[in-house]
Amino acid sequence: MNFIKGILTWKRTLILSVGILLLLNIFSFYGLYTNKFYFFKIDNYIFPILSIVHIVFLYVLWFKIKEDELSDPPMRTLEYVLYIISLVYVYKLVETIIILLSYNDFDNHLIPGTFLPLGYFMLLLYILLLLVTYLAIDYRKKIVGTYLFDDMNQHVDHWK
Repeated sequence: MNFIKGILTWKRTLILSVGILLLLNIFSFYGLYTNKFYFFKIDNYIFPILSIVHIVFLYVLWFKIKEDELSDPPMRTLEYVLYIISLVYVYKLVETIIILLSYNDFDNHLIPGTFLPLGYFMLLLYILLLLVTYLAIDYRKKIVGTYLFDDMNQHVDHWK
């Protein structure tokens, strides 16, 4: 993990996260079996909508690091929602694996030549997305700090 942190600093992690999210938002409309984009399926809009929360978390993390601020309750809420969204990322990863493993089930059908290359690329993107998501959370813990709000309230003088 230290090797990865040496390569992916917090800035590179944020930039890579945004890039991966943008690519996966485009690929969420792509059908591997048909090599076409489907913009009228409601299911294809779930990932882009959830990725908005991820991008907001990355922006808040960037802002907190740049301004040297401490963590706050809204950031904690965003991070907890990001944990739930990462389960959707795991689901999409497993779904892509299942689609790729079904390649041999359709020997008699015409499958586009882009099926395996784009499928493996999407699989790599989902793996990288999970990696940079948890790496960003780790940078939040180390650079911004932990969520100790009870301790912060004890240092406030309410009589002034």
